[in-house]
Amino acid sequence: MHPPRPPRLERSCAPAPRDWLRTAPAQPGIERLEAFFVGRGYDPHRHDTYAIGLTLDGVQSFDYRGMTEHSRPRHAVVLHPDERHDGRAGTAAGFRYRLAYVEPRLIQAALGGQRALPFVRTPVTRDARLIAALAPALDDLDAPLEDLQRDQIVFDVATALAALDRSVERAAGGAVCWRALEAARAFLDANLERAVRAAELEAITGVNRFALARHFRAGLGTSPYRYLVMRRLDRVRRLMRSDVPLAEVAAASGFADQSHMTRQFKRAYGMSPGRWLRIATP
Repeated sequence: MHPPRPPRLERSCAPAPRDWLRTAPAQPGIERLEAFFVGRGYDPHRHDTYAIGLTLDGVQSFDYRGMTEHSRPRHAVVLHPDERHDGRAGTAAGFRYRLAYVEPRLIQAALGGQRALPFVRTPVTRDARLIAALAPALDDLDAPLEDLQRDQIVFDVATALAALDRSVERAAGGAVCWRALEAARAFLDANLERAVRAAELEAITGVNRFALARHFRAGLGTSPYRYLVMRRLDRVRRLMRSDVPLAEVAAASGFADQSHMTRQFKRAYGMSPGRWLRIATP
């Protein structure tokens, strides 16, 4: 059953009976939503953000920069800030999609600032890097993003957008700041059970959050948030071996609840915690 359609949807014509839209919990700089439309979804308009999403079902058709575009399942859509566009179903079956509106200031900061924003000239793409970067933002719209998780998503999306725009200058990676990296790593190790804020890491390292993400990637091969999740999962496995109930394991390991823990565990190990525990040797 589709979720009910909220009353706030900017359209000049009456909605089709089956249309619906739902939004994720509010996050600074990112708005996430999922929608389903039969026929016309929305009239021509423009945003002051990037609109980056994935088509899930049907054909998502829209007019953009003088062309008619069609996005199908497993395609990504990238609309640049202040570009006029509309949206409609490409078939009678309708279309469903998930979308993130990302403020340009976050993309700019993630790329190091003082450069042109990336412009993706092909608004419909199957670029694997961009789709993988979007997945953590759009997989679970019911849960709010942790602070570090949001920064990881912005960093990965910005990097993917820059890779799709050949005119964007490629900044040199620079030397890894091992002092900052080690301070951040130690702080994350000591605070697995709670949500760590990016401002805390900036305070203890003296390094901007996106610069720190670049150091983490260069020095440890991952992001601060991914590092934190994996250390939480290390604790999960230790506690499960001690016969601690899964709900208690989740709470003690910094996850919002057992289902949140299970989703992260499956993404990391390809199986549920229960199955892992059944087949893991002592």
